[in-house]
Amino acid sequence: MNFQRFISIVKKEFIQLKRDKASFGIAIIMPIVMILLFGYAVNTQLENISMSVLDMSNSKESRELVTSFRNTGYFNIVKKEKNIEEAKENIDKGKVHSSLIIPADFSRNLERREETKVELLIDGSDPTTARTAFSSGILAGESYGMKQTKNYSEKTYFTPKVGGIDVTTKVLYNPNLNNLNFTIPGLIGLIMQNITVLLTAFALVRERERGTIEQLAVSPLKSSEIILGKLIPYIFIGFFDFLFSLALGLVWFKVPIRGNLMLLLFLGAGFVICALAIGILISTISKTQLQAMQLSVLIILPSVLISGFVFPREAMPRAIQLLGNVLPLTYFLNILRGIITKGVGIQYLLQNVVLLLLLGMILLITSIVIFRKKPYNA
Repeated sequence: MNFQRFISIVKKEFIQLKRDKASFGIAIIMPIVMILLFGYAVNTQLENISMSVLDMSNSKESRELVTSFRNTGYFNIVKKEKNIEEAKENIDKGKVHSSLIIPADFSRNLERREETKVELLIDGSDPTTARTAFSSGILAGESYGMKQTKNYSEKTYFTPKVGGIDVTTKVLYNPNLNNLNFTIPGLIGLIMQNITVLLTAFALVRERERGTIEQLAVSPLKSSEIILGKLIPYIFIGFFDFLFSLALGLVWFKVPIRGNLMLLLFLGAGFVICALAIGILISTISKTQLQAMQLSVLIILPSVLISGFVFPREAMPRAIQLLGNVLPLTYFLNILRGIITKGVGIQYLLQNVVLLLLLGMILLITSIVIFRKKPYNA
């Protein structure tokens, strides 16, 4: 082997890497992004579960019980409820994952040293969050009950009769805490996104590498016509994949669809368009298929981590949660689990639907604006 020729090849490759600044930049940025995302998002220790409180006792003892729940570190009291219907509605909407209901006779029963019952409603659509809320809620109630018994014993100098607090838990939507009811809807959304993004990410890049993009550049076609025309075939493919994945989940894994099927199909078609818009945007800013693949991975992998597909978003730092808010999959997972697992209607999903459609429009408009015929002539 000639060492001089070998060194020449090495220099040539470094020069090519230097010229391909986009790929070189992705190679440097990707490890930084991934280590930060994995470090902060992959967190199995769940804390700050959102909770609302319906305090019908409104006494010193009831406020101490709420403080006992907050002091566990597992619950974050975000709002006070006016009635039970409002508490259940906020769980339906996904605003809170649990609700503590304290009866009006709470303080009186404690004074009489009688067993006092409080109810803890838990959103069972996410079994991981539900299990943590279940065990932590019972421990918080027992801890406060033992504290009250000890205080009373010290004051009266004898052991009182058994009273304490009985935390009655009610798991909504998924009482058996079946993991499939959580993972299958998430998989449907993830599969739809990954397939559609990968399909369309190469749509314009492929034309550029083959040299056929110049034909589009000299044609009377507008940017919007080219972009939307590229999307149409993939919409049918993406929607077919959605139907196929949904059928597999329903028939093979026996995951029931509790909500409106037609609403699910309509919103699924909307998400397909949104995911395709991500792919088209990647395709417009990529110069080569390698860059398109790298950018696709840069979108797909964070979607798995910070959208709520696997790890509860409540366990993530605030900055990571905000980053997840710009991913369409985050909102579509809420829609899927809301319709399939919870069985709720459009009125409870309206915020997620609006944000999903808004993101889709922004992505499409951005793709059309970025796409210019003249850069492809170079």
